[in-house]
Amino acid sequence: MHKQAQTKALRPSKAMSGLVLDGNPAVRSDLPVPVPRTGDALVSVRQAGVCGSDMAVVRGYAGFRGILGHEFVGDVVVCPSEPSLVGLRVVGEINIACGHCDACRRGCRKHCERRQVLGMRGHDGAFAEYLTLPLENLHPVPAGVSDEAAVFTEPLAAALQITRQVHIGPETRVLVVGAGRLGQLIAQVLRLTGCNLAVVARRARQRTLLANVGIPWLAEDDVPAAGFDLAVEASGAPGGLALARRALRAGGTLVLKSTYAGEVSVDLAGLVVDEISVVGSRCGPFPAALRLLAQGLVDPTPLIDTCLPLARAEAALRRAAEPGVLKVLLDCT
Repeated sequence: MHKQAQTKALRPSKAMSGLVLDGNPAVRSDLPVPVPRTGDALVSVRQAGVCGSDMAVVRGYAGFRGILGHEFVGDVVVCPSEPSLVGLRVVGEINIACGHCDACRRGCRKHCERRQVLGMRGHDGAFAEYLTLPLENLHPVPAGVSDEAAVFTEPLAAALQITRQVHIGPETRVLVVGAGRLGQLIAQVLRLTGCNLAVVARRARQRTLLANVGIPWLAEDDVPAAGFDLAVEASGAPGGLALARRALRAGGTLVLKSTYAGEVSVDLAGLVVDEISVVGSRCGPFPAALRLLAQGLVDPTPLIDTCLPLARAEAALRRAAEPGVLKVLLDCT
């Protein structure tokens, strides 16, 4: 069962704690509590998850400076335009759109030309006691979904995005390269399509987690060349990208889920000759992710390694960067 609402008594002048990236990431306790604008809500963060993208940001991806973190579950504590929402337990989409550019007018708000991104681009994130987001970004968490499961909503939605972009049927031969935090969620989502699925998993724990939900795994050396119709690269490593490419048949589809802090070499001529479709895949549908959690079709909680208090957020980043570690959570209450 999830924790009962424990809304903090908010004093607008009170400072808050958060993990700030300005050079090296450091916990500070003198940060101002953000003030929600009209159309925004102030959210008291319960739990936040450390993601591979957070560590890429620390290494220089996106050039961000500010409070890190974008995976969270929390409670609405101030909402000027909708006071009735106070006390609602929520998760939130990370792309903050302007609502006026061409992309927004076309209904593609996550590609807004002037977008901010929670904890990654122009907007302070979730490794803090409080954050603000527009109401349109927030989604209520079903009562039966625990905080520990709800905090996975954002990466689970990202996994679901693949099924919106690429047709996957029972006959599709699919390889997921990478069995870490995101790769495990991708595998659980793709399993629901009934496809012919295999996952490249290097570590014993990764393999056990896959076997526990009936998903076959392969060692890297056992991946057949040109043996798959679809390959999803979720390893975050250039070697994983090369393996995914080798695994594809001519005319296959390569889905890219990893974010890299630097450049990666790709054989473009080979992509042309083999007519490989390359699909970049990022954020996905929160309502569908919450339904999967509520229905018990995906259980992300076995991926949790540890939960540390916000005061130990620096240690949480170090722990999440250790080989073989899956999900590290922060308790921000």
